[in-house]
Amino acid sequence: MQQPVRRRGRPRNSPSDAQATGIQSLNRALDVLEALARHEGITLTELAAHLDESPSTMYRVLATLEQRRYVESNPDKQEWFIAAEAFRLGSAFLRRTNIVERSRPVMRDLMARTGETSNLGIERDGDVLFVSQVETHETIRAFFPPGTRSPLHASGIGKALLGAFAEERLAGFLRTASFTRFTDRTVADAGQMQADIARTRSRGYAFDDEERTVGMRCVAAAIINGHGEAVAGISVSGPTIRMPDQRVREIGGLVAMAAAEVSRLLGAPTPAPAAPAPATDAPAVTPAVTPAVTPPVQG
Repeated sequence: MQQPVRRRGRPRNSPSDAQATGIQSLNRALDVLEALARHEGITLTELAAHLDESPSTMYRVLATLEQRRYVESNPDKQEWFIAAEAFRLGSAFLRRTNIVERSRPVMRDLMARTGETSNLGIERDGDVLFVSQVETHETIRAFFPPGTRSPLHASGIGKALLGAFAEERLAGFLRTASFTRFTDRTVADAGQMQADIARTRSRGYAFDDEERTVGMRCVAAAIINGHGEAVAGISVSGPTIRMPDQRVREIGGLVAMAAAEVSRLLGAPTPAPAAPAPATDAPAVTPAVTPAVTPPVQG
């Protein structure tokens, strides 16, 4: 009789997956941390309502997390926040890869050259997870703090990664993606996504034209590692009033070169691609009155 295969890294008498997920107090603590991470301060009452728990239960969890310095409170506003220890713990994830470290100087240079915010993101569970950002000094700017997520189909970095995926992986995404719409410009189905990917591959960069946030544009390119795999994306984001069509083409070339430079630093086997020709593939944009721009909280 064939013996069941034990997954390495687990004890021989480990609980089943169903049992492992039933540690209620741990689940509550993680729910609290995730909720705090999504808010710039939240009261006990709001947190309890958000998680459908009693205030007394939530306070016990918060008090424990505060004692361990994972959360902190503002007594004057009666609000709770993520604290430094949670940041330190989360930073351990970034230490697993040198992409952030290698990308940082390139991102700073990209921000200086374009005058707009540069971002770094990786794919996680069908989303783009933003892991680094260099902000512009402009008042109106894109804002993607580390930890922010955005669906692949509605993100410049996400579309750049899709364009670099192997065909089998891309086909799997197209079969299962929900294509949630955020604006009237968001890619709405697999057919539109395939056409968008073809344009991305042709010009050498992806283009998010107000598809996640009205009034914001993003240009992105994929970063390749030493195994030839697309492991991250680098982008420049800014308001439409500062990123007209011609500027998008100029930034596209700079972003493509930045992605190639980071890829080189990661040991990518292919030579750095040349910058896209500036006038051969303009982003398809229907002339319209530029909408009012408000700084987005998420991408």
